[in-house]
Amino acid sequence: MNAPLPQAPSSVATFAQLLSSTRRGARLARLLATTHFRAWGLSPDVTERAEQIVAELAANAALHGRVQGRDFRLALTLDTATGVLRIAVTDAKGGQLPVAPTDSAADSESGRGLLMVDALADHWGTESHPPGGKTVWAEVSHRSR
Repeated sequence: MNAPLPQAPSSVATFAQLLSSTRRGARLARLLATTHFRAWGLSPDVTERAEQIVAELAANAALHGRVQGRDFRLALTLDTATGVLRIAVTDAKGGQLPVAPTDSAADSESGRGLLMVDALADHWGTESHPPGGKTVWAEVSHRSR
């Protein structure tokens, strides 16, 4: 007789969606993310921070990472065991990866969005996404700091 082995409940929740590289796609990314943050029971503070990060990364993907006819990908991962919410946005445009903003970016006409991501996220970074494209990710702790 084979009895099923007890399984620990999953401590990781995920969501991923391809969205059009348009302003409408960026807005939909924010709305979908917020819906998942609330469904996952994240605190209003974490939800607000994460929503702003998604809005900025999705807007950057639609504006700076746009390749005609190609979508961007929003991926959310909530790991309750580690207390980390990871937000990743992958676009289709390769080339130079975004870099950490400097204080002078606050006065420039562009680059302020990543300054906001830097302030809101606990950690963030970029990765190449071969054959073309890049992923910008941010992590937010959903436990008390």
